[in-house]
Amino acid sequence: MISKKWSNDIINNIKTLCNIPSPTGYTQDICKYIIKYFQSINYEPYQTIKGSVVVPLGGEGNPIVLAAHVDTLGAMVRAIKGNGRIRYTNIGGFPANNIENETCIIHTRNDKKYEGTFYLTTPSVHVYDNVGDAKRTDSTVEVILDENVNSKEDIEKLGIQVGDFISIDPRVKVTKSGYIKSRHLDDKASAGILMTLAKLIKQENVKFSRKVYLLFTTYEEVGHGGSAGLPVDTIEMLSVDMGSVGDDLTTDETKVSICAKDSGGPYDYNLVTKLINIAKQKKLSYAIDIYPRYGSDVEASLHAGYDIIHGLIGPGVFASHGYERTHIKGLSATLDLLFHYLT
Repeated sequence: MISKKWSNDIINNIKTLCNIPSPTGYTQDICKYIIKYFQSINYEPYQTIKGSVVVPLGGEGNPIVLAAHVDTLGAMVRAIKGNGRIRYTNIGGFPANNIENETCIIHTRNDKKYEGTFYLTTPSVHVYDNVGDAKRTDSTVEVILDENVNSKEDIEKLGIQVGDFISIDPRVKVTKSGYIKSRHLDDKASAGILMTLAKLIKQENVKFSRKVYLLFTTYEEVGHGGSAGLPVDTIEMLSVDMGSVGDDLTTDETKVSICAKDSGGPYDYNLVTKLINIAKQKKLSYAIDIYPRYGSDVEASLHAGYDIIHGLIGPGVFASHGYERTHIKGLSATLDLLFHYLT
């Protein structure tokens, strides 16, 4: 089992990543951070034309890519209302009730930032009789700025315009019992695991049994993160994302989930079998799951025409695309499985 030192390192990475706003399309800050991080531990990361970050970790032969995405759910300014409120449009798939009453930041094109909150257009029970029954959509939930604005002109004077990005407050919290609660654990939990894996390998001088790359993609939440930018010699790709927790599933927050099939179809038989056998042999806390409402970066690579062996694993994450929750045991089990698969 990986030592507690590295479990704590994963948590620190997750906290840092979650607090860097990175809705899909607005990932420049988190990519800069990731590049500096890997340079600081003596790797040589590079960025693809599309914006993904690639990190060669070393090793020889049989090249594999471990992919996590650092883009998250978010929103953009769709329209500025006459009353000084903002209508938004989703980035990624989430229902409006999942962001109601959440604080946010509007990022303007001239690098200014303004705080606001997603509110129902009829939020007060002392005024409106439909607060509980109103359907939550992008027309009934709006952004109210924490600025003295009462008209479209007031908003425009701030420099806010249609197409500005809106990031959602992650509200990161680590409990004494080992739970990590935050928005954007999809997929910053697994991105943090890969960062720790790279540091562990470097500091403990571990040798891989094959050539390994890390890939941090930036368009996964809109479906084409892994469609470009894989190293040319890639023959295998393992998407390290999350395991969804819910009815009819066997994973939970304390396990690493090995996905056998999702909405794109079955994953590679031999790869999935190897991962299961390693998890059994090493007595890891694991689950095998099928996710009918799930897609991954590796599927985007397959649809783009890459001829690769493909798989998907990740820590169990509860309430995906909402205020999510995982546990240090699931994070550690995922790191363990990756380590043993590669060494």
